[in-house]
Amino acid sequence: MTSARCGSWRSPIDARIVTGGSKGYGELRAKGDALFWTESRPEEAGRSTLVMRVADSIRELTPAPFNSRSRVHEYGGGSYGVGNEHVYFVNFADQNVYEASASGGGGELPRQVTKGDDTERFADLAWDGRALLAVRERHGVAATEAANDLVRIDVESGAVATLHEGHDFYAAPRPSGDGRIAFLVWDHPNMPFDGCQLLVAEADGNELLNPTIAAGGANESIVQPEWNGERLLFASDVDGYWNLYAYDGSGVYAVLPDTAEYAGPAWQFANTYYVPVGPNHVVARRVENGMASLVLVDLERGLASPLDDESSSYLDIVRTPSGIAYIAGFADRPKQIVELRLATRTRTPIAQPEDSPAGRDFIAAPEALTFPAKAGESHAFFYLPTNRDHRVPPGELPPLLVTTHGGPTSNAWPDLDWRVQYYTSRGWAVADVNYGGSTGFGRAYRERLAGTWGETDVDDCVACVRHLVGQGRVDPARVAIKGGSAGGYTTLAALAFTNVFRAGASHYGVGNLNALAADTHKFESRYLDTLLGSPEALDERSPINHVDKLNCPVIFFQGADDRVVPPNQAESMRDALAAKGIPVAYVLFEGEGHGFRRAENVRRAIEAEYAFFAKVFGFEPADDLPGFDIDFGGAG
Repeated sequence: MTSARCGSWRSPIDARIVTGGSKGYGELRAKGDALFWTESRPEEAGRSTLVMRVADSIRELTPAPFNSRSRVHEYGGGSYGVGNEHVYFVNFADQNVYEASASGGGGELPRQVTKGDDTERFADLAWDGRALLAVRERHGVAATEAANDLVRIDVESGAVATLHEGHDFYAAPRPSGDGRIAFLVWDHPNMPFDGCQLLVAEADGNELLNPTIAAGGANESIVQPEWNGERLLFASDVDGYWNLYAYDGSGVYAVLPDTAEYAGPAWQFANTYYVPVGPNHVVARRVENGMASLVLVDLERGLASPLDDESSSYLDIVRTPSGIAYIAGFADRPKQIVELRLATRTRTPIAQPEDSPAGRDFIAAPEALTFPAKAGESHAFFYLPTNRDHRVPPGELPPLLVTTHGGPTSNAWPDLDWRVQYYTSRGWAVADVNYGGSTGFGRAYRERLAGTWGETDVDDCVACVRHLVGQGRVDPARVAIKGGSAGGYTTLAALAFTNVFRAGASHYGVGNLNALAADTHKFESRYLDTLLGSPEALDERSPINHVDKLNCPVIFFQGADDRVVPPNQAESMRDALAAKGIPVAYVLFEGEGHGFRRAENVRRAIEAEYAFFAKVFGFEPADDLPGFDIDFGGAG
């Protein structure tokens, strides 16, 4: 082991491994003994393919160029539904529904079902036994914004019939099997995690009869309605945490009051956080203070028994003949699809990426960090420099990279993230901050950000840095910050409103709140009302209006086709900084939207970001990194 300056360590965790880490699993579903999931393919222009597994046989149902991905709400989710002999999926290019065979040897191309164009979009597909239920989003039918409704699709003719309309948003159509349908609705200015309503109706072909509000309201968030025989289960945060509730002939009652979360924010459709495994039992993900475990819930006795805590996260839990399957995150290896046999408590990997050439002695372990902040205790996951071949020289403290998650109503997990390990294996420390507003800590923690976006999140990031500096763990003169989307806004706000950070990287971040309010999609068009609290905050907390206070270099990464945060956000910030003479770089990726999916762009982003920070902090990377242009404006 050699002593070398932090930042200059040679590491086997290169951009190719980071790119491989962006290959992921999603939308796990089950029917009988078959499992289905989507698999992202960065090396295939970032497309998402649909995969089916029966016994030990795995086959792809959607050959290139088909791409199973919905654009409803721009974030999508629920891009496919499993029928009797077929699977129905939304193709990204035209947003039509297609039919793929789930039987036979494969080889045939999917058949187009709906006949619209990409102005008519579908998501949250569910099979009712004869037809598809879906959420529909239509653009161009109204002068102001997209129209959303709940629909039923005849898979033979492609005819689309409206089942319910009149609300701004719909989600989670779930048939009971005995003639009833449950679904969620909400209206502006709410996001689904602010408040929504759970409706139950009788289904008669293309009509819904007697829709009844079962639960929910303007200040109660409902997640994942799920039928369990005559009983309808769901998660509600009416008592401060997303806990399990049930609705039946006697009304609504709490299954298990708990100071932990049994669901998460509905940024995408159709995530499953729990699954019934019998008439009186459910397997659920339980999150306490940002840490996840798997529990077996007794619905009658209201008890939760530990089932598994070997993974760092659990998502899309589904029933299998012998137990359950789920997408498992780990702190020291990439995500897997895992089957857990309930009788024996044994785990079997169903799908997993190829082994990385980087050994575990190059992987930094997450440390759960709690620290004081202005709004109360805040949280982060902290990673120390880790590399079996190098150590921090005596007398040197490592540079710190603070990372800020998106949403902002989302959270950081302690799952293995190769982007974090890219830095820690080169001699950096990384703090992944769960600032106030993050999920996994209850509604009160989530609502810390109400009216204070650009303040509480920034305060928490600064408090994290000061906590680590005060403990003598990082170099206060070499602190950088990065984030994407809403995390990009927190990054830019932290650079504009504090003097703690010496460099920043904004990935499709927000610099102008007025521009965002005027030019974003329907789903988030009123989100700022809650996050900012007043019209004046649009100007007061826009980094673009405070460039005079921003005095450190920044690099921007942007997708040319981003409809959530359009390119003008990054470009206006770049131009303002360059005019002031601040070193600034801008990397635009053609064909990319909100987030980067193509392998070459994922590689380019991590390498350019690291090279930029190396120039700012004056160390020589061990890697041969590609060059890029830095605009010094009037100063260079």
